[in-house]
Amino acid sequence: MSVAAVSGLLLVSGCSDPKTGNATSAAPTAPTSARLPSNGAPAVTDPILNTAQAESDPCSTVATAQIEELGGKVEKTEVDDGTFGKSCGWIFEAGPSSVTAGLLPGNKDGLSSLYAKHAQGGLSTFKPIDSIEGYPGVIYDNGGEGKGRCVLAVGVRDDLTYTVTPLLATGNPMLSDPCSLATKVAAAAIKKLKGA
Repeated sequence: MSVAAVSGLLLVSGCSDPKTGNATSAAPTAPTSARLPSNGAPAVTDPILNTAQAESDPCSTVATAQIEELGGKVEKTEVDDGTFGKSCGWIFEAGPSSVTAGLLPGNKDGLSSLYAKHAQGGLSTFKPIDSIEGYPGVIYDNGGEGKGRCVLAVGVRDDLTYTVTPLLATGNPMLSDPCSLATKVAAAAIKKLKGA
């Protein structure tokens, strides 16, 4: 399952006048920096701005050799062009196991969207975590929890997350702790992004 599939978020749009119920012309939207973070999400204090390369080529963000050090021999990589952004899938030889990761530029609310979904009761798992390389993160899911699975989103800007999803099977060395694998992949990605 791709990052885009497991991290699809409902984005609310449209306005109406509460008195008449008629649609109103849209007021100028506040700049992202003015409206985010929201819903109790932590601010990203050192935003990573140069993300174009990672958005267009998600497999360049973390070297396959780094993935192999963490989760075993990689058979192949695949790029998924999802709704919210491209992700890289590293498929392990000992399968069916994989880790998928990428930036989600299509979600303009970053971590705030997850905090909003949590506040609405829309997530079955929601665990803010200690920062990864100085960046806030959340482990979350919406009913897909299971052995060998973890979904981690790290805010690299207030309006952008890097999301990692291990889907591990028997035989993978990280099967019992997929969130540790997700955290290490995210840390490697952030180091690369900061150096870009």
